[in-house]
Amino acid sequence: MNILITNDDGIDSPGLRKLAEAAGRFGRVWIVAPDGQRSATSHCYTWKESVRVWPVEYPVEGVTAWACDRQPADCVRLGIFSLLPEKPDYVLAGINSGYNISHDIQYSATVGAVMEGALWGIHSIAFSQGNVAYQDVVDRYLPELLEECMKRPLEKSQVWNVNFPCCEPADCKGVQWDCRVSADAYYEDSYVEESSRDGVRTFRLAMGRNWKGSPGTDLAAVTGNYISVGKVTNIG
Repeated sequence: MNILITNDDGIDSPGLRKLAEAAGRFGRVWIVAPDGQRSATSHCYTWKESVRVWPVEYPVEGVTAWACDRQPADCVRLGIFSLLPEKPDYVLAGINSGYNISHDIQYSATVGAVMEGALWGIHSIAFSQGNVAYQDVVDRYLPELLEECMKRPLEKSQVWNVNFPCCEPADCKGVQWDCRVSADAYYEDSYVEESSRDGVRTFRLAMGRNWKGSPGTDLAAVTGNYISVGKVTNIG
């Protein structure tokens, strides 16, 4: 099998490497990933400008990798149509640093990347973790979750969305499947004015979150120390 992997944290992200290592058990791994941080760029892709890619010597045996100067969705499109010798069997994205749950999904370039895969009929899975300090939970559950998500079917335009909680393995209560995307009031963002001069006002986003979700949602799962696994449906 050919497995195409990307992310939005950049090609040097440790989460990307961890996912590539896990995926190598199931087939040949190809990476096309941004050359730097591209978080919160959603499903954006480039259509009026050129896209550049170049080969990268990747520190995982058997992986063929390219860096790209554009967005994660561009990486997936290039992988599918130009770089891989044939259409990939799977598109994976992650492992993202920070949750992609609830309203985050609207902005997530990690989820946007797998939505691009689903758009072209490819079984696609996004992986995120709440805090990179909690690697042991990922190490414990990633191989079996990846295998299970690859096996379990998806309907047209659907992707799997996996989120690892911020806790130690002893505190993780396991996997909660079929989590709904939370529609609870999650964002508590505001904008702080930093300066005002000559009619130009400068603001900076101050992010806030409400960590209470309805039962059965992705938000409730991760705050309850469960790994959240659910389906997200794209248009079409």
